Amino acid sequence: MSQFRGQHRNTPDGSNVIPIVINNNNFTKGYPATLLSFINVKTLFHEFGHGCHGMLSNATYKRLGGTQVPKDFVELPSQLMEHWMSQPQVLAKHARHVDTNEPIPEALLEKVTAAMRFQQGFATVEHVACTLVDQALHALDTVDGLDLLAFEKDILAKLDMPEGIVLRHRLPHFNHLFGGASYAAGYYVYLWAAVLDADAFQAFVEAGDIFDKDTADRAKKFIYSSGNTRDQMEAYRAFRGREPSIDALMKKKGFVV
Repeated sequence: MSQFRGQHRNTPDGSNVIPIVINNNNFTKGYPATLLSFINVKTLFHEFGHGCHGMLSNATYKRLGGTQVPKDFVELPSQLMEHWMSQPQVLAKHARHVDTNEPIPEALLEKVTAAMRFQQGFATVEHVACTLVDQALHALDTVDGLDLLAFEKDILAKLDMPEGIVLRHRLPHFNHLFGGASYAAGYYVYLWAAVLDADAFQAFVEAGDIFDKDTADRAKKFIYSSGNTRDQMEAYRAFRGREPSIDALMKKKGFVV
């Protein structure tokens, strides 16, 4: 998602400046048609979520609108949108066979869903370990003479890291932490966003309709439109009516039924 112009009302007459947002996708050209993989479609929905975050902005000042929010919150609008991608009602419209135009069979969808849950325990442990090592590293008072590999080994031992699982990103090439300040001590935001988006989508499930208008209106008001005009967790509680819960994510990953 890219933005040519952000929404704001900081004008002489207080009129609203409409945002200009685009999504650019570099899909491989096919013959006779361009076919999208499941990952391609996931990316499309994800970036559309970012686009909605920018387009639905309702702020007085541009610096507080749209995606101008803390990293704790910025991936929620995009990852929330991903949930609709694999819903049967949505798949029936966009996931059709290139030759027969038949919708994706339910049995195949079940296999795709099962594949998405494969080894989620492994993936979650390595992700959490990266997050904890990141936090430990940035809690140091000094890094003079620090041996990154020895430090990594020591922290993982203290965490009782299973021998069969390694860090997703070893410290010497953990670009998120050392390539800039954006994710320094902030690698946890990916997992936190997963907690929020799973719990937020559960609100639609509980409403009995993934297109429930009342729930969608709340999502628009408190998640997609408020930007950084209010505390993000306050906005989330206003949408959900409570604090976020990990239960929906645990179910999504297949840890509980």
